[in-house]
Amino acid sequence: MADETQEAGGIHFPFPFTPYAIQKDFMAALYQVLEAGKIGIFESPTGTGKSLSLICGALSWLRDFEQKKRQEEERLLGAGAPASHNGLAPALGLPSSCQGSPGTPGATGEPDWITQFVQKKEERDLVDRLKEEQVRRKKREERLQQIRHNAKLRFAAKRMRQEDEETERLLRLSSEMLATGTEPEQVASGEEELVLAEYESDEEKGVPSGVDMDEDDLDEEHVTKIYYCSRTHSQLAQFVHEVQKSPFGQDTRLVSLGSRQNLCVNGDVRKLGSVQLINDRCVEMQRSKHERKSITEEEEPTRRTRRQEPRATCPFYSYERLQLLRDEVLAGVKDVEQLVALGEEAQACPYYGGRFAIPAAQLVVLPYQMLLHAPTRQAAGIRLQGQVVVIDEAHNLIDTITNIHSVEVRGSQLCQAHSQLLQYTERYGKRLKAKNLMYIKQLLYLLEKFVAVLGGNIKQNPNTQSLSQAGTELKTINDFLFQSKIDNINLFKVRRYCEKSKISRKLLGFTERYGAVLVPSMEQPKLSGFQDFLQSLQPGAMAAPAAPVEVGEDRSPRPASPLMHVEGFLEALTTANQDGRVILSRQGSLSQSSLKFLLLNPAVHFAQVVKECRAVVIAGGTMQPVSDFREQLLAGAGVEAERVVEFSCGHVIPPDHILPLIICSGPSNQMLDFTYQKRGLPQMMDETGRILCNLCNVVPGGVVCFFPSYEYQHQVCTHWEKSGLLARLTIRKKIFQEPRKANRVEQVLLEYSRCIKVRLRVPRALKGAPTVWRCSSGLVFPQHCGQAQGTETGALLLSVVGGKMSEGINFSDDLGRCVVMVGMPYPNIMSPELQEKMAYLDQTLPRGPGQARPGKVLVENLCMKAVNQSIGRAIRHQKDFASIVLLDQRYASPAIQAKLPAWIRDRVEVKATFGPAFAALRKFHREKAGLC
Repeated sequence: MADETQEAGGIHFPFPFTPYAIQKDFMAALYQVLEAGKIGIFESPTGTGKSLSLICGALSWLRDFEQKKRQEEERLLGAGAPASHNGLAPALGLPSSCQGSPGTPGATGEPDWITQFVQKKEERDLVDRLKEEQVRRKKREERLQQIRHNAKLRFAAKRMRQEDEETERLLRLSSEMLATGTEPEQVASGEEELVLAEYESDEEKGVPSGVDMDEDDLDEEHVTKIYYCSRTHSQLAQFVHEVQKSPFGQDTRLVSLGSRQNLCVNGDVRKLGSVQLINDRCVEMQRSKHERKSITEEEEPTRRTRRQEPRATCPFYSYERLQLLRDEVLAGVKDVEQLVALGEEAQACPYYGGRFAIPAAQLVVLPYQMLLHAPTRQAAGIRLQGQVVVIDEAHNLIDTITNIHSVEVRGSQLCQAHSQLLQYTERYGKRLKAKNLMYIKQLLYLLEKFVAVLGGNIKQNPNTQSLSQAGTELKTINDFLFQSKIDNINLFKVRRYCEKSKISRKLLGFTERYGAVLVPSMEQPKLSGFQDFLQSLQPGAMAAPAAPVEVGEDRSPRPASPLMHVEGFLEALTTANQDGRVILSRQGSLSQSSLKFLLLNPAVHFAQVVKECRAVVIAGGTMQPVSDFREQLLAGAGVEAERVVEFSCGHVIPPDHILPLIICSGPSNQMLDFTYQKRGLPQMMDETGRILCNLCNVVPGGVVCFFPSYEYQHQVCTHWEKSGLLARLTIRKKIFQEPRKANRVEQVLLEYSRCIKVRLRVPRALKGAPTVWRCSSGLVFPQHCGQAQGTETGALLLSVVGGKMSEGINFSDDLGRCVVMVGMPYPNIMSPELQEKMAYLDQTLPRGPGQARPGKVLVENLCMKAVNQSIGRAIRHQKDFASIVLLDQRYASPAIQAKLPAWIRDRVEVKATFGPAFAALRKFHREKAGLC
């Protein structure tokens, strides 16, 4: 359908088709939030076109904003007068002195002629900058237009890339031929890169190292843009495809960001497998390139006191080719897969090509972690100042931030890191400067104390060490530091040293050269690498490093350096005392024990995002209950209540296309109480089975039943098998169970879908018969909704809340005609992490008269968020229909019902007994049979 321009709230929104009324309301509300610089919480059920509403609403605002900015620039360049309206002064970079009237006396008490001189100078500088920016923008637009419409430029660029590649290959061969010599070596060939460079703290030097500064060489001013992030790469790819199909698909400068693991086109690096190894190898190759370049430029005759093996540089990291790739990226909307294909064709790195395209991009698409983790955000070149952030699928945003910044390090990793550091120091200690040795000794001391606080000995094998105490202990950060006896060490300086010296990468290269250092597990008692170093490591003894790995040996991908995990834990320990806790988990042996940092206040990490951004939009299909976002995230981040805007819309389906029921008792009048104490009773499991048998008799197609946990699902199925209920269920539906292993989920879903399509297919004998016919149950179904002879009429899928099928899976149409929720999936209230979180909220959040404790509310909200996500798997488009059955009397509570999505809450019916509920279900599916 041709693109249409829709008007909502006086604003014109280009749209690929005539939008629903709720989409118009969504776009108008989104536009106002972005214009006013607010924080918006948007809820739009799945199937209502949320992605298109976000795209057309946000990009319409950006279109108007850029137009206003250009008009203001033209006015400034034409009249030379300062801007003072439209809220564009900050966007244009106006100083505060240019935003007042010329006659205003200087605030500092300076004479008027000085104030006027300074103001005129600032105005002239502003005009000069605007002129430069205008020229830059015109050049960029012309360049992108040429790339879009002139194929000859692409072929010319390809020829240039091939010539550069050939030249680089010849130079590399020449360098290798000339790199000969017989000078004595202090260390083995190729080991120089493993030795730590001289370290100076921030107080002793003014600027960072050259490798850290090289990223700024390509720096340019960032235009106002929208950062869109979601949970998975598949969701991001789907969003990009929606942009391509939208009216903005041709003219929007979009960049898809991802990790090196997803974007790397260097086969030698990609085959390393591990994310950390890929990252380290990439950084090492860039460092080699910069070091080689600096040596070539300096041309020092005495730059070598010995021969050193040439280190590999990445052939895909070329300035000219990256510039061409950047322009190709900006010239058309591309997802990650298309970006990788373009990088392979251009022989240029998509990871860095995408990063170089960020400043000029209008829409940047990236995963959660890149935006919400400050170091990753900084490394990727993302600047949030004055920009717009849209966080989609944000129902688990709080948990995501918490998990990103919570770190766990095992006892085996602590011992590995300690041994590796010891042997590294033994090998290179005489070549290290005093500052390096000092920090290495501090790291060794920290590792020793971390193991000691768990009850172990750093010099013994962690797998054979039995701990005298077992259990879980929770400490504040300060208490943990005092108990570990490390309160006298400046962790900020140690963390800074690890970051700047890159010691974990040096250690990784060292262990790679001499073989991986692995702690033996119960399944694999043999050690590789340092010749069983852990067994031989005794008090006062040092194990000598093993021989280097030969060139021809198999070097399969190895896990990242354990010191990297320790660095993450050290960084977490610098969190404010009240915002986190340390969990000491002692589990029999030292290798199984661990230290875990638990973040209690995710708002501290989200505060920087909301502080820097112009506006933030938190969107999702099921955002209820939103009190968590307001209280735990936004209020804690310092966001005023008046800055937060909530928008929630209904569903696009007619009211009679959904039947939500709360059933309080079963067919035998057994009260449905699935509390932890009662759900395992035989009569409760029997009643659940009888309910499902009745539902399967009247519901065609697929029935998806969610259990609170894998353990309870297994317990119920085992009981049904013994009692014969399972056999009764299989008469009407073929039964599938959600697998625990993720690699089997796709196969189970495929078989489930195929079964429904086969069971509901019209038999050949009925071809040419009337389109509506009667099945054995007596219900009237169209041809593809029933089975002639009558037994099985679809499939029953037994799933788990919070499992692989409760999120991101679409059970549309016949795949999900009924969703059943067995009980309420409350989290484990005995979990130390949850108990500490509840106690923290009780202490920090205000509690009004008559209100429940914040900790209790947290548990209820966690439960209902999981319920809402699960029941949202059905009803995926306007013509879809389904029944939703909640089995537990606790759902009848008004407080619980208030936490359901509005489009379900407004239509839910509470049935005290099973008879009326069954009658309503039978009537609903009989009436909807003609819609199949």
